Amino acid sequence: MQSSSSAPLLQWSPDKKHSDAERWICVYPAYINNKKTVAQGRRIAKEKCVENPTYQEMRDVLVAAGFKVGVENKLYSRERSKELLYRGRLRVQLKNNDGTPINKDIPTRDSVMLHLCEMIPKLKTRQNKSGGEQPQSNPSSGKGKGKGKGRR
Repeated sequence: MQSSSSAPLLQWSPDKKHSDAERWICVYPAYINNKKTVAQGRRIAKEKCVENPTYQEMRDVLVAAGFKVGVENKLYSRERSKELLYRGRLRVQLKNNDGTPINKDIPTRDSVMLHLCEMIPKLKTRQNKSGGEQPQSNPSSGKGKGKGKGRR
């Protein structure tokens, strides 16, 4: 089944370095969203997850941690809503070209997601929302549409 004449673009190759964007890990906001089920794409325990994270928040946290981050305008395949709020995929470089982790405290894909879950609630934008803006914006945009689509 494998053809030696032409290799697919996404196939792993020893020629690719860790600094090539194709080798970077992909992280979607759905992976750490506590409003999602495992079937909808959540990959971390619900207690540790964040409510409706955005790719901008995730990017800010990872850049502050010292990672090289690329943002792509992609939609997660299990995401039912096509709204801009749910768009975005992050590519994160975990290792240097010699194979050592860029951040010794965060060496794996799972540790990156757990770090995001810890740090996103501490962002200034999140702390301001919890004061007065959250009750106004959540029922109209997040919960109302989410519950309606879930019942259909």
